[in-house]
Amino acid sequence: MANQIYKAVVQYAGDEFFIGTTPSGHAQAIDTRGARKAAPTPMEMLLVAVAACTAADVISILEKKRQDVKDYKIEVSGERREEYPQAFVKFHVHHIVSGRGISEQALRQAIELSDTKYCSVAATVRPTAEITTSFEIIEN
Repeated sequence: MANQIYKAVVQYAGDEFFIGTTPSGHAQAIDTRGARKAAPTPMEMLLVAVAACTAADVISILEKKRQDVKDYKIEVSGERREEYPQAFVKFHVHHIVSGRGISEQALRQAIELSDTKYCSVAATVRPTAEITTSFEIIEN
């Protein structure tokens, strides 16, 4: 079976701004002068991608396990090397799940399945960065 090919386009827009267009056609401003904070930097987008990928997996698994999730968010932090290239060497993904009667075991299994089997972004960065996870359940 052949690998899937994805194509994105990044166009220079001047003054250290770029416009990235995803394979699905969505445009995103990218600011490579991070101190300006006018748009996400490429590394900020990678941090969000790690969280979004596992979030999609975990919420899907929890729904299949019939967990009564009322709110779900992820706080993700990344540690970068000081020397160039300033790659991420560590990510910490903290899952915060609110709901009624959320099973700690179901959440732990959902996170593990995402981390070890389903999350493509984690699989992509894992050869060069450690990924740790934690979670909390808020009963409401």
